Amino acid sequence: MTSMKFKSLQIAALVAHFVLTNGKNDGLLCWGEEALRLTRFAVLKDVIMDDCWHAPQRSVHRPHPPVADPERFPDGIKALSDKIHAMGLKIGIYSSAGTMTCARRFGSLGYEEIDAQTYKEWDIDYLKYDNCYNEGQAGYDLLSYERYAKMSRALSDTGRPIVFAMCNWGEDGPWNWAGTIAHTWRMSGDIIDVYDGFDDRCPCESVLNCKLAGGFCSMMRILDFAAPLVTKAGHGQWNDLDMLEVGNGGMTTAQYQTHFAMWAVIKSPLILGNDLMNMNEVTKAIISNKWLIDINQDPNGEPAARIRKSKITNPHGETVGVMQIWSGGVVNGAVVAIVNSSPDKYTTKYALQDVWTWAKHTPNVKYEVVDLWALTEPSKGIIPGNWGRSLGSSFTAASILSVEVPGHGTTVHRWSSLEKISDPHQVVLASEEL
Repeated sequence: MTSMKFKSLQIAALVAHFVLTNGKNDGLLCWGEEALRLTRFAVLKDVIMDDCWHAPQRSVHRPHPPVADPERFPDGIKALSDKIHAMGLKIGIYSSAGTMTCARRFGSLGYEEIDAQTYKEWDIDYLKYDNCYNEGQAGYDLLSYERYAKMSRALSDTGRPIVFAMCNWGEDGPWNWAGTIAHTWRMSGDIIDVYDGFDDRCPCESVLNCKLAGGFCSMMRILDFAAPLVTKAGHGQWNDLDMLEVGNGGMTTAQYQTHFAMWAVIKSPLILGNDLMNMNEVTKAIISNKWLIDINQDPNGEPAARIRKSKITNPHGETVGVMQIWSGGVVNGAVVAIVNSSPDKYTTKYALQDVWTWAKHTPNVKYEVVDLWALTEPSKGIIPGNWGRSLGSSFTAASILSVEVPGHGTTVHRWSSLEKISDPHQVVLASEEL
C-alpha cells in the first residue's frame, strides 16, 4: 500500500481550469488576474492547465524530461509558475497515465519519476492525471492501482506537496482504493453542459460495476452516480464529480444553481470549466456563493448523503421528475439540500430530525436556518455577494419547514446551532491538517 506524505493537503474551494488551444499562454495569466478579482467574493486559489501544454516530444537528452511548447511558453513553465505564484495563486498541470495524453501529446507512463521531479522544479502545486492510451493497464482494480501508484510515489518522493488528482473516469472503482494514493479521483465519465437526459456515450445506469464510463454525461446523471459513493470520501480523499459547467450556456440559471450547490455539498473539488474572461453577473454570482463554498470547505469534511428520493407526478399521475433530499453534518450544525428535477416548482415539507440522524439527539437546541440561494436583498437581484437570507433563529429539530423548490432547482438550508453541539460523526481537524 502506498502512503502519501502530503495526504493532508487541502483542496482549494474554487479552481480555474484553463484549456490551451492556439496561441501563447497570455490567456492563462489573464485568467489568473480574473481569479484575483473573484477572490473578492470567493476562495479562488488555483489555476490549472489542461492538455496541450507540451512540446511535440520530450527532451532528446536522458532521462528525457518533459518539455513545454516553446511557442506557447517561450519563457518556460517555471517562469509562468513564478508569475502565477506572484499573484498569490497556485498552478496545476496535466498529464496522463498512458503513453500519450488524450490529445495525443506525450504521456507519463514509464516516465513517472522524471516527470514528477520536473514538476517539482517547475514549482507545480497540482497534477491532473488522466487515463488515455494506458496500454491496456486497466480492467481490474489492482492493475489500475499499480499504474497510478507509480506517479503517487514519484510525487511523494520529490518532497514537494503536490495535489494528486486522479482522472481515470471511475474505471475499476477508484473510490475503493484511490484514497491511499491520491487526494481526489474522478468517479465517472466526462461531464457535458446538459442538465439531464440519456446519451449512449454515457451508457451506465450506475457507476457500480460500470464497464464503460464513456463521456457526455449530463449533470444529473453524474449526481445520481455520486449518491452511493459519498461514504468513500473524507479528509484528504475526495470524489471528483468533474469540472463545473456553470456559465457555458447549456443550462438555465436554476439548473446551474443545482449544479454548483450539489457539487459543493458533496465536497467535490469546485473546478471552474467556463471562460473567466467572459462571464455575466449571474455566472459570477453563482460561482461565488460564499455560503456554499464554506460548506464545501467545512472542516468537518462530511459529504452530504442522499437520504430520500421520490417521484413527482402531475395531476394525470404521470411521473415528471424526482424530489431528492440530501443532508450532512457541518461544524455546529447541518446542511440540507432539496433537489427538484421536475420542470415546475414543487412544494415539500421536512423536519431536521427526519433528514439528519444526529438531530434527534438535540431536541431542545435552537437553530438558525439560512436559505443559501435566497437573495439577501431581493431588490438588487442576482449579483455577487447577495446570497443568503435567514429564515429565523428559533427552529428546533422538530420544526416543520415548508419549502418551495423551483423547477430544476435546488433549495439549500444551512442549520446553525445557537449553542455548541457535538456530533460523534464529526471529526474536526486543525486547519493545517485539512
